[in-house]
Amino acid sequence: MPPAISRDAAISRKVAAISESATLAMDRRAKELRAAGANVISFAAGEPDFPSPPAAVDAALRACIDPRAHHYSPAAGLPELRNAVAAKTRRDAGLKVTADNVLVTSGTKQAVAHAFTLLLDPGDEVLIPSPYWVTYPEAVALAGGVPVAVPGGESTGFRISVDDLERSFTDRTKVLLFVSPNNPTGTVYQRTQMEAIGRWAAERGLWVVCDEIYDHFTYDGTEFLSLPSVVPELAPMAICLNGVAKAYAMTGWRVGWMVADVPVIAAGINLQSHVCGNISNVAQMAAVGALESGLESVDVMRSAFAKRRQLIVDGLSRLPGFECVPPDGAFYVFPSVSGLIGRRVGGRSIGSSLELANVLLDEVSVAVVPGEAFGAPGYLRFSYALQDEAIQEGLERLERLLT
Repeated sequence: MPPAISRDAAISRKVAAISESATLAMDRRAKELRAAGANVISFAAGEPDFPSPPAAVDAALRACIDPRAHHYSPAAGLPELRNAVAAKTRRDAGLKVTADNVLVTSGTKQAVAHAFTLLLDPGDEVLIPSPYWVTYPEAVALAGGVPVAVPGGESTGFRISVDDLERSFTDRTKVLLFVSPNNPTGTVYQRTQMEAIGRWAAERGLWVVCDEIYDHFTYDGTEFLSLPSVVPELAPMAICLNGVAKAYAMTGWRVGWMVADVPVIAAGINLQSHVCGNISNVAQMAAVGALESGLESVDVMRSAFAKRRQLIVDGLSRLPGFECVPPDGAFYVFPSVSGLIGRRVGGRSIGSSLELANVLLDEVSVAVVPGEAFGAPGYLRFSYALQDEAIQEGLERLERLLT
């Protein structure tokens, strides 16, 4: 575990206030236990267990021996990758964009940080639907903004409404974050819901940041839609974020992007030129290879995840104290475990979902992420981006512990 950061150290208060990523922390602890010999089943990390597409690896190998890849390249991204991203965005999101609307970043996480840095002045508020991915509030705060959680209850499938947003709106509100499919809940918004939210944001004059990293993972006929495509008047005030990490199983390559109006991208290029310059050329060429290879590998993964989704939902629904709503998208389930709060599990009294997550890891070597990390105490997040056999073994361990 990394050493605690002292608030008396000679670092800024905003950095000292950052919380460690709970998902990465739990995944790290699981890996440490594995290294010590424990047989840990980890549902913690949101990382596909598939290899990157051969086309991506082949493109990277060619780039390694190409002298052009050995030197600085444009901070905005390689022209061929910007073109490939624009084509992918036109195809999948329905947005009329060109390469000039694209900034390539070091993973989508950097695109998140860039987006809020570009938009926020000190005190500006960002509406963040809750439950939310752990990094969003921290990225907002680092950019000088104020994260404002807008809770979405289980009764609505964790979807927020215009009424929910209106209750949280103030004269300091500048940005709405919109995520569909959602991490951690797997929630996907329907067109009519998006139309209402998009028109409200447009009427309020808000910027909208759309994280679309799970766009290819929807199930049972559920459709991915991009908010500025559903509500075109939003487009000039929208920043759409995506990358190759999830759909192409390329989490380690660190290639993401933002798509926005040209003036926004121009500002982003200026920012990135001082932050990191260009992204690794080898990784960028790998991303070109993946995007130009089509959707065959993506379809294979989605089919596997659909089966695993059913496996884990069925298994968790049988566990005492668990209530599991089938997710519409992504590759997570987010069951309520409120039925176990106040009970004893593994000889220990459970006072929170955080305590329960620790008990599951300590007692049966099953790693999950507690809902506290996502602004939703009383829930656990399970990733089902792991082999069927591992999912089944993890479920059996939980059943033995809880029954």
